[in-house]
Amino acid sequence: MSASTVFDSFLFRDMFGTPAMRAVFSDESFVDSVVRTEVALAAAQARVGVIPHEAAESIADTCLPEQLDRERLRRDTGNVGYPVMPIVTQLAEQCGDAGGYLHWGATTQDIMDTAVVLQCADALGLVNEELDRLRHCLRELAAEHVDTVTAGRTHLQHALPITFGYRVAVWLSALDRHADRLAAVRRRDLMVQFGGAAGTLASLGPGPEGLRVRAELAAELGLRDPEITWHVARDGLVEMVCLLAAIGGSVGKIGADVAVLCSTEFGELAEPFVPGRGASSTMPQKRNPLSSELMVAAAKLLRDKASAMLDAMMQDFERATGPWHVEWAVVPEAFLLLSSSLAQASYAMGGVRVDKARMRANLDITGGLIMAEAVMMALAPVLGRQHAHELVYAACSRVIDTRSDLATELRASPVVLEYLGADRIDQLCDPSGYLGSARAMTESVLRGNA
Repeated sequence: MSASTVFDSFLFRDMFGTPAMRAVFSDESFVDSVVRTEVALAAAQARVGVIPHEAAESIADTCLPEQLDRERLRRDTGNVGYPVMPIVTQLAEQCGDAGGYLHWGATTQDIMDTAVVLQCADALGLVNEELDRLRHCLRELAAEHVDTVTAGRTHLQHALPITFGYRVAVWLSALDRHADRLAAVRRRDLMVQFGGAAGTLASLGPGPEGLRVRAELAAELGLRDPEITWHVARDGLVEMVCLLAAIGGSVGKIGADVAVLCSTEFGELAEPFVPGRGASSTMPQKRNPLSSELMVAAAKLLRDKASAMLDAMMQDFERATGPWHVEWAVVPEAFLLLSSSLAQASYAMGGVRVDKARMRANLDITGGLIMAEAVMMALAPVLGRQHAHELVYAACSRVIDTRSDLATELRASPVVLEYLGADRIDQLCDPSGYLGSARAMTESVLRGNA
């Protein structure tokens, strides 16, 4: 069968996902998770005394996902609208007499939701590993360039000098907070689903058996036992996807910065290069920032995944009439996109080439204008901030008009020269002397990652 999307295309799939994440959300993985859930449910019910132990043991021994007729599953799923009943039908045939106790008191959504949560548990583990790998790359990069002075830019123009390590530490700090959020999501949202037809567990009677079964099922699968059925309260899955989108946005910001810094006019960074990577079909000189571009693309696509999940939260009464189906498409695609983004970022940041000389040259292209604030703040205590601003503004205007440099124009001002002196002017025009708390903040981020 021919592929029809970038997620299953043999050409594009490794640009919009990773093999490990595709395996988590493959059909085989989903079917295995459904079977695992059904077997775990039987075991939990046997422990509570809802079904015979012999039946649970037989179900565990005979429910073999590899023996399911895949073509029959595909055909029956299209007819029923859900894959669980077709799977249960075939599993019951495998189990013989014990098949009568399979899927006891459960509803389709119980099994599908739990299976998806199991997949999400594995997927979040992969995200955590890749996020840690990227954070490690950024931590090393920030430490290496803690004193590498570069131009800080606001509105795409020179603002004040910073260090490249500081810039990287800002990127890293966002990912550190995402790591905390990820840990919280894994604790809070990986919940078992078991509520029966309307969520009340009425099929297991008015006693405590239903809740005991749910608790045992959660323990069997390593998931959290929720306070109440969440068939139509989808905040857990929504939080997962929104977090994926937020992480993707932070990684996309890195990609956007790096792509610009790789441009010819900046030339301060270069992505790792191997022959042919980022090449053009017509311009032999091109080395396009491919990883950064994919990081930006993933961020844009993930935003729409979060939007779709938020829309799908509005589920009617005790069973939705369509929004649930949105999740079937969105959840796997969101995980695939972020897996690609993180992998591309780790590759790029793990081997990025930093041109310190170009950073210094770019600092100087305005003739020292980037140090205007430093001079103004030095004059302000004796002249007042407004008068100091006017004097330095006039000097900056002369630099722009004459293409001279700030130190020269400041020394030409009798007032400035009187209050500062030539040596102090030269000192104030040195970018390395006006970095504020950049080093302290960078080291604070690095200590937090120790």
